[in-house]
Amino acid sequence: MSRQGQVMGVIGGLIFLLPFQLLHVAKCSMVWLNKNGYEDLVVAIDPQVPEDDKIIINTVNMIKNASNHLFEMTKHHFFFKSVKLIIPKTWKKTPNYSKLKTESYNKADVIISDKNRDDPYTSRHGGCKEKGQHIHFTPNFLLSDYLTNVYGDKGRVFVHEWAHFRWGVFDEYNTNEPFYVSRKSGRIKATSCPDSVTGQAVFQDCSGDKCEERSCSRDGRLYEKGCRFIPDRQQNIPCSVMYAQYMLSATEFCDKNTHNIEAPNMQNRICNHKSTWEVIMESDDFRNSAVVNASVPPSETTFMLLQAQDRAVALVLDVSTSMKKNNRIRHLYNAARVFLLHVIEIDSWVAIVTFDTDASEKAPLQQITNDAARRELVQYLPAHASGQTNICAGIRKGLKLIKDKMTTTYGSEIVLLTDGLDPNKRACFPSIKESGAKIHTIAVGPDADEELEELSKQTGGLNLYATDGVVPRKLAEAFSAITSGNGDIAQQSLLLESKDFIVHHSEWMNTTVPVDKTVGNDTFFSISWNESQPFFFLKDPKGKIYGSSDFTINPSSTAGLAISGTAEVGEWEICIKNVHEATQTISVTAISRPACSDVPPVHAAAHMHRANRAFNPVVIYAEVSQGFLPVLGATVIATIEKDGAAAVTLELLDNGAGADMKKNDGVYSRYFTSLQGTGRYSLKVTVHGKNSTTRFSLKQNLASSIPGYRENGKIHLNALRPKFADEEIQLGSFSRISVNSVVVNTGGDSTIYPPCKVTDLHAHIANQTIILSWTAPGGDLDNGKADYYIIKSSENLLDLRDHFDHATSVNSSYVVPKEAGREETFEIKSENFITKKDTIIYFALRAVDDTNLMSEVSNIAQATWFIPPEAFDYESNSDGANSTVIAVTVAVCIVVVCAIVSSTLCVLQKRKGRLNILKEMEKNAKNKANLL
Repeated sequence: MSRQGQVMGVIGGLIFLLPFQLLHVAKCSMVWLNKNGYEDLVVAIDPQVPEDDKIIINTVNMIKNASNHLFEMTKHHFFFKSVKLIIPKTWKKTPNYSKLKTESYNKADVIISDKNRDDPYTSRHGGCKEKGQHIHFTPNFLLSDYLTNVYGDKGRVFVHEWAHFRWGVFDEYNTNEPFYVSRKSGRIKATSCPDSVTGQAVFQDCSGDKCEERSCSRDGRLYEKGCRFIPDRQQNIPCSVMYAQYMLSATEFCDKNTHNIEAPNMQNRICNHKSTWEVIMESDDFRNSAVVNASVPPSETTFMLLQAQDRAVALVLDVSTSMKKNNRIRHLYNAARVFLLHVIEIDSWVAIVTFDTDASEKAPLQQITNDAARRELVQYLPAHASGQTNICAGIRKGLKLIKDKMTTTYGSEIVLLTDGLDPNKRACFPSIKESGAKIHTIAVGPDADEELEELSKQTGGLNLYATDGVVPRKLAEAFSAITSGNGDIAQQSLLLESKDFIVHHSEWMNTTVPVDKTVGNDTFFSISWNESQPFFFLKDPKGKIYGSSDFTINPSSTAGLAISGTAEVGEWEICIKNVHEATQTISVTAISRPACSDVPPVHAAAHMHRANRAFNPVVIYAEVSQGFLPVLGATVIATIEKDGAAAVTLELLDNGAGADMKKNDGVYSRYFTSLQGTGRYSLKVTVHGKNSTTRFSLKQNLASSIPGYRENGKIHLNALRPKFADEEIQLGSFSRISVNSVVVNTGGDSTIYPPCKVTDLHAHIANQTIILSWTAPGGDLDNGKADYYIIKSSENLLDLRDHFDHATSVNSSYVVPKEAGREETFEIKSENFITKKDTIIYFALRAVDDTNLMSEVSNIAQATWFIPPEAFDYESNSDGANSTVIAVTVAVCIVVVCAIVSSTLCVLQKRKGRLNILKEMEKNAKNKANLL
């Protein structure tokens, strides 16, 4: 059968589901649990991926296989019930593909996209029990049979990543620390789960194309760097899928009984030494499900194939009387104008609707095919406001204009902007759900309807918020976030700069905007003012001057300049002089698009939400990347605003401490502790990079790969995967801005936060001194600084975790905590402990603030003096047992020989005169003992 025939067979077998599936509207492409089955799992193929029907077939087979594994590994609790697969618009159309509704590429749970290596991974920002952003596979991973030899069965790989994504568990292997010294056994063991996985420690010496394996040498207490653990092909016990999903014995998650609490892995460090199954059991999924009394899932996974279509957007804009306040109607005009001219993608369809007491059609749905079409749409933007607020009328009119042209509203978008309240808006909620359209909401000012976010949440749209300002910058930033969700980044606009300056009379203000080599097409500069036009000019990196006469001056107090072709790479300088008789606010904005369709631009994405941790703090994240590669070393500043409160700025950090879960993964994080009561908060993240600090690093959270296996005592090594060292890439200076918002309900009480938990405590020994190191927490989570530390030690890991207060105290009174984010070190002399060659000591700490609030107990660090005896070299549990047998046998033989010698001596002593015989026997006995 041909590939297309196979695809049609898959579609044909599933097509009967379509009439029923179309009645259900997925919420933000979010998976939901229907009894024990996961529904509406969304998988999206990147538009840049070349068309290949086999990707669809192999994805279907992988998830079907994963469903069976998941059912077994979760003890008959979960399986995959229904999946939606988004086909790129660039692939050929077939009548069997359905239209998208609220599903989209950027909301997908699983993304299939090319990158520079094929490791499956899960993008995640949060801690233990917190869901991830998406699972990532490459087309090559799905298509290559060879990669099955690298990562194992694809269904098991999917389950491994699903556990990261859905339940917030972590890996139980550690490529950086593949071995550790076990206190329980007194031996070097592999970082595994359970701890009784059998195998051998092997080092592979390679010269050119030839490789030879040998036993690992010691490097102090552990094995030399580069030593790998090769598991036995056949294991006598089940293994955890979070340790080695490639093993045939990986048929479960480690539970309380089998969990390896000593292993130096992320699961122990972040989840407080809980097993993965314990974490899963604490999830809402587990609480809302029961064991299925069957040996296989109750139903086979079903698939719906959807295809992206042209973008259709209706701007639904509030022009009620309240929009006159604080120049909102003028700011609306300027912000929507920039959106139409420079943000929304070419070939999109746009309609314009205004509403007050009723709704009015300003422009029917029409396609943007060139700049003239953009300018025509701008003419229909509103400039006056009056009347009441009727949100439902505006939405209904917008949906009607879309349906009149496209025959359906499936997959369309409404951009709803309002500053008012509509008490009757819920009357249109049912029709909105049935429409299959996304509603993006922009709340303006402090009085916008409190239920706007419910509209965007139920339909998978964006919810944005703009505080009032004297210039339109904040509203323009909100509009800039409403880009296409289809994954075609080559057409999407990027906000390079957006900031206000307060400039006094006759004062000059100079600023620079870096244009890096990943952007430059359709570059646009804008200057706005709140009183009168200043004097200004723009200078490009080669020194060319653009004066005010080169800009388009608009009567709405803005000036704009579009750079023809691709903008020069480098620093663009904007010089402004305030010639107004008084101080005024002047804003500068810069927007651009990618310079090349096959080179992804540097991108920033801001997120803000309540974390599933103690005190449920608000966490701010900014993911900085180029394609799927993280960008490291950038300076990332978050600005949080709320009407009626002063703006708060925070530097976000990628240091693996505080709110940040992983160091050097391109996700910059910080806790936000300066809440000003219940309400909407807007977030703006500004990212700057310089030549000397910007580099790319490979993603972490990678699925483990098969190093080889041991069978019948013989080692079979797989070829080493190509080494991808962190790569320095000179981007030049760059700047990016991303915005978002969140609604916070504080319950009316102001929260007092303790210091955050230390999660990166480490211990090592140098010159008979134990050195502890960690990143300083703050007095309020990861802000400010703590007052003092309480450091404890124990020879029992669980006692330290569960009974910290009763553990042995370490005198740390002279340690003065540093500012949050700085490195702390503390030295402990070995004479403070009774140390032997087999001593293993565990350490943990708590930070205390100036109100005596304490942090949670830190992760537990291990200091080891243990040096394994030369006679016992760790290979595996089974080999260890064999070594023990051999040792016992030797000992018994020596005892027997000694007994014989003693008996002989007694006889000979009675037979004086036979000294020569005695000497001969003693000599022979010694020789035998030496031989044994």
